[in-house]
Amino acid sequence: MAFDQGAGAATGERPGRWWILALAGVAQLMVVLDSTVVNIALPSVQADLGMSDAARGWVVTAYALAFGGLLLIGGRLSDRFGQKRAFVIGLLGFAVASGLAGLAPSAELLFAGRAAQGAFAAVLAPAALSIISTTFTASRERGIAFGVFGALTGVGAAVGLLVGGLLTEYLAWNWCLLINVPIAALTLARAVTVIPAAARGRAEPLDLPGMALSLLGMLAVVFSFSEMATHGWADPVVLALLAAGLLLLAGFAFWEGRTRHPLLPLRVVRDRVRAAAFLAIGLPQVSMFGFFLFLTYYFQLVLDYSPLQTGLAFLPLSLAIGVGSTVITATLAPRVAPRTLIVPALLSMAAGMLIMIGLDTGGPGVYLTRLLPAELLIGLGLGCVVAPAISMATGGVRPGDAGVASATVNVVQQVGGSVGTALLNTVATTAAGAYLAAGGAGGADAYTRAAVHGFTVALTVAFAVILATALVVWLMLKTRRPPAAPVPVPDVQEEGVS
Repeated sequence: MAFDQGAGAATGERPGRWWILALAGVAQLMVVLDSTVVNIALPSVQADLGMSDAARGWVVTAYALAFGGLLLIGGRLSDRFGQKRAFVIGLLGFAVASGLAGLAPSAELLFAGRAAQGAFAAVLAPAALSIISTTFTASRERGIAFGVFGALTGVGAAVGLLVGGLLTEYLAWNWCLLINVPIAALTLARAVTVIPAAARGRAEPLDLPGMALSLLGMLAVVFSFSEMATHGWADPVVLALLAAGLLLLAGFAFWEGRTRHPLLPLRVVRDRVRAAAFLAIGLPQVSMFGFFLFLTYYFQLVLDYSPLQTGLAFLPLSLAIGVGSTVITATLAPRVAPRTLIVPALLSMAAGMLIMIGLDTGGPGVYLTRLLPAELLIGLGLGCVVAPAISMATGGVRPGDAGVASATVNVVQQVGGSVGTALLNTVATTAAGAYLAAGGAGGADAYTRAAVHGFTVALTVAFAVILATALVVWLMLKTRRPPAAPVPVPDVQEEGVS
């Protein structure tokens, strides 16, 4: 589709909108990719900077904490100061932070750079999504735009593994981070001329109590789940952090219902269809962690794949997500009710998880007969879930709420991934230990067989989560189609206590 500047003027569509989609899509891909691009490089990072095993995890955790904790604030800042300004600041800051992290001579500076990446990503991601939501208003083009955006969101994690494998094997781990700098520079140069300076929101007072409660609550919850993966869910510190985080978020919800200028207006999440869309986006992330965790381990330690081979083995998953998000969704979304598309897609994901349950420690043809079909089913399903769900989650909101609605999409994805990391890693570790203790594995490959058994149990839980998600979404989603565009009503705040 040509990126024409003038097309659509006669229909009232924004000129240059396909360039806007490309720029926002590149920004989203960088944000999602950076969640996983360093995973394969972690052994090299650890050896180069002299990290301990315990400290190594902070390369991932520092990014996740800052990103997850600041998302709602970043979304509201986009609404208040303008989408273009937030996009440019987020992109510029993300590039600088990536450069600092990639050139870091010590572990401490790398952690700081990763945290800065996460902070600017929390501004950039909601701005990118809200720009798309307010740019594409015609039903057909909106479906195409969210199909492309959903494909980039879905494939980002898998592409991160591939890119991380390529850069680590042929260059150095530093380039997993430094590669963002030229990409961001090219995107920024085009963004300042193509993305229009939309009108800012009203200069309302910032919801400082809401910001504090949101930040502290999200940090505590995300950190507790990150630590739960290492220390288990019975650890007193983990439980205390989780309880504190949930209490802070409960206080945040209470406050948001009473203040006149809320950080997250409750009208954004009270709508039943939008709430179902948030669940359809967030809950599958719990299961996708089990999928990535199992396959990454299985490829490298059971099938003896190199980092590059591991990344290439994930390529069919990326392609399937792209086909589901663009071709299938663009064809079916305008013609069927959302749950008629989303629920079968979730069942396709569940079928892919089911195929992998019961795998042994390898064998000829296991990739072609079990793993490849699983990747295709899960990829097609995820692609058909993400695009329409994001469209529903961001459609129909007031223009002044577009940024925070977009931020909420990223929040549920981030929390879902954190929960999946903790839950399924703990399930896998516990099941593997019980398998060894019961004498279920013997011989030289005892620990490998026990680990594969543990991941099989974790995938069973992932399968159950996907099935439960399909049921909940079926019950909650009304049979109406997603709104074509944000509702253009004045952003009048609800009455309440300031």
